[in-house]
Amino acid sequence: MAERDSPGVIVPPPLIFLVALVAGLALDRFLLGFATSVGATARYILGGLLTLLGVLAIAMALNLFRRAGTRPEPWRSSSAIVETGLYRFTRNPMYLGMAMIYAGAAVMLDSLVSLVLLAPLLFVIQRSVIGREEAYLEQKFGQPYREYKSRVRRWL
Repeated sequence: MAERDSPGVIVPPPLIFLVALVAGLALDRFLLGFATSVGATARYILGGLLTLLGVLAIAMALNLFRRAGTRPEPWRSSSAIVETGLYRFTRNPMYLGMAMIYAGAAVMLDSLVSLVLLAPLLFVIQRSVIGREEAYLEQKFGQPYREYKSRVRRWL
């Protein structure tokens, strides 16, 4: 449940990614049956690399939040703007990491439908999570957050 002083995100973003991935896998396996011609070894190497990079991005971002003394959950109050580490390059390394894990799983499982669903999934994350977070942070931190937004891209 969202706190009063929070972006008001109701559904945890990892759950949104998981539901989309499961839906894509189910559509792919039971209804559409699309498969790529990419060999299993190449899929596992590429998918594993994407997944590993995604996990590393999330772990690094969580560590930066911990060091800054603020909570990473978008339904909790924020007490600081994190601008170091990966946050110098992207305002959303955790969502980028989740997208990489999602893509890695879709590649390893040879799910073309899941890969196609990644674009609308990111649109949903942008609208229902990131948009709320940005509005909240701008309202809470004002000019320092606006300056950070002007320096650092949303994704990459």
